Amino acid sequence: METLAPKVVGPHDGKAGFLGSIGVRFMIDGAEASNRFSLVEHPMSAHALAAPMHRHAREDEYSYVLEGSIGALLGDSVVIGKPGDLVFKPRNQWHTFWNAGDKPARILEIISPAGFENFFRELVDLGGVAKAHPQALGELCGRYELEMDPNSIPKLIERFGVQFPGEPIR
Repeated sequence: METLAPKVVGPHDGKAGFLGSIGVRFMIDGAEASNRFSLVEHPMSAHALAAPMHRHAREDEYSYVLEGSIGALLGDSVVIGKPGDLVFKPRNQWHTFWNAGDKPARILEIISPAGFENFFRELVDLGGVAKAHPQALGELCGRYELEMDPNSIPKLIERFGVQFPGEPIR
């Protein structure tokens, strides 16, 4: 059995980027955890919609709310997570999430199994969802077995009073 090295990630450690609507800070990569999971932080400006409706074929996501208020549409259910809450987003379920408050929010996102953190890396390099060329975004989604519905954005903005794209948190 492989022995993994211990690691301490400080509050400002890890490469950070902007996904076009929310931020991302890479904390634990899959290779550091035998590809069992990865961990990223998502800082979100007030009322920022994280992404269009989407679903993952390969991974589950667990969002632990550190600060602020997070809304999530999971299939047909709407939930609100407050600090200390964990929101489970299972694979193969259409979902999205957003900052449901007037102040910045932050979540820790556990991705299991690992690998999808690399989608975020590539998306940062493309300028985020809103700026990526549609063909490049489509190819990226295909490689990570992610279905995304950009046509859902106007309805999500109207229904939840969110904005897309969001603003980077400084």
